[in-house]
Amino acid sequence: MNTLDKLERKYGRYYIPNLMLIVVGGQLIVWLVMMLFDYRIYSLFSLTRAGLAHGQIWRLVSFIFLPPLSTSPLTVALNLYFDYLIGTSLERQWGSFRFNVFYLVGMLGSIAAALLVGGASNSALNLSLFFAFAMLYPDMQILLFFVLPIKVKWVGWISAALYLWQLLTASLTGKVSLILGMAGFLLFFGRELWDTAHSAVVNYRRRQQWKNQWK
Repeated sequence: MNTLDKLERKYGRYYIPNLMLIVVGGQLIVWLVMMLFDYRIYSLFSLTRAGLAHGQIWRLVSFIFLPPLSTSPLTVALNLYFDYLIGTSLERQWGSFRFNVFYLVGMLGSIAAALLVGGASNSALNLSLFFAFAMLYPDMQILLFFVLPIKVKWVGWISAALYLWQLLTASLTGKVSLILGMAGFLLFFGRELWDTAHSAVVNYRRRQQWKNQWK
């Protein structure tokens, strides 16, 4: 984070405030256009190497405005509201500049994935926001299905398990997109996750060595 501290001191005045409001608002508009006028706008906004090769540079940004693939207004509204809640919470915690960096790095990771394997979505980028939220607010309670209170960390563990399963079963294109879309999360939390995993392995080995002494 020393590098990020330096960047913030030097460029901290350059940021987009309320970024998540812009993203969620854009997704809502795109969804309404899809439902009321023409669903083909989804493919026009998708991040593909072929589209970029044809000069359609708007795809470098437009893919973040692709909404959840659902025709249910309630499902879309809940998804967008939850994303907005998560994004604004992260922005309040880190400040607008750092949140912008987190999101931008995730975008760049997705773009790199598209250039490498031909296409990428915003699903991993969106999921990275929730993972960051779960890391920062593990004990916050949310109402699952509007009824069951559950801590965010447990939803995070379930989401992580589903993410790993998706990573294992996805095609090469999907794997690259899922990994590189997490670039922002890895930048902010990669060292912490590595240290936690390393400590767990070391402690396990020590326990095993202690048990072996008494055999």
